[in-house]
Amino acid sequence: MTGHVYWMFDLEIKDGEYETFEALMKEMVAATEANEPGALDYEWSVSEDKKTCHILERYEDSAATMVHMGNFGKNFGRRFMAVLKPRSVTLYGNPSEEVVRALGAMSPVVMTPVGGFSR
Repeated sequence: MTGHVYWMFDLEIKDGEYETFEALMKEMVAATEANEPGALDYEWSVSEDKKTCHILERYEDSAATMVHMGNFGKNFGRRFMAVLKPRSVTLYGNPSEEVVRALGAMSPVVMTPVGGFSR
């Protein structure tokens, strides 16, 4: 097993906000790819009716996770919350206590690894 930290967000796209959501998503994906080498996976998916969004994020380690969370809060947090309503977050891997605390407001379900591998 690795020191990777990853999560799945389940979010509701607020009524009438899909176009704003889509523009924000493109901006966030480009910024994360360009500025965060510790972001290993950053994948957004949308339901057919464009009302639900899942975001799968995987980071090299807790330090890379905290870099992302800092960038998110500074650059995107307010706009993100204006168009998306968080429903749940499931946290996987080996997050530090700092990461768990930083996600605390979302009441994440923390899953402890018990076996497997990552290639």
